[in-house]
Amino acid sequence: MITDTVGRPETVADAGMRRIHYYSWVRRMLRFAGAIAPVFIVVILLLAITLALSGCYSGSRPPRVGMAAPDFTVRDSDRTVTLSQLKGQVVVLNFWATWCAPCVEEVPSLVEMQQRMKSKGVTVLAVSVDVDENNYRRFLRDHSVALLTVRDADQKSNGLYGTSKFPETYIIDRNGVVRRKFIGAVDWTEPEVIDFLERL
Repeated sequence: MITDTVGRPETVADAGMRRIHYYSWVRRMLRFAGAIAPVFIVVILLLAITLALSGCYSGSRPPRVGMAAPDFTVRDSDRTVTLSQLKGQVVVLNFWATWCAPCVEEVPSLVEMQQRMKSKGVTVLAVSVDVDENNYRRFLRDHSVALLTVRDADQKSNGLYGTSKFPETYIIDRNGVVRRKFIGAVDWTEPEVIDFLERL
């Protein structure tokens, strides 16, 4: 004879029924978990992507915003560019590479924005981290990249800014202070972006 948890005698039939109810409950729970698992996974993935795209900053604003932009000089086979020589202009400092799909995606809008805003004292400085000079030159030629560009294969300039994923862009005001940071590709012709640049 089997005794239940209260100490009352329990028949084998009662115990069998209890076992059947237990396994039915387990099956129901497994079915529920199986149905909800994909939804749960999608929610977790969306949260992770949102955090990644937002930059995962621990403070209220990105590092360097509100601080003087670190100065640097980059010399490649075409030119030498020193950031501080652009003081007095609004500088859109863009770190990019030809092998980076989002970088390639945003280049046309950077070129268009530069054409529209040059007379207002806005200069795009596009620093490529390409190691392969031939790929870099071919890209500039094939895509008619009419920007102030320089190649920093050693990645020293972007290292000063803590940038290791591309594209990343810093907006530097006329006094050389970083005012904003963009992570990922941006449509530089968006009215909000143009308005922000015009107000600097």
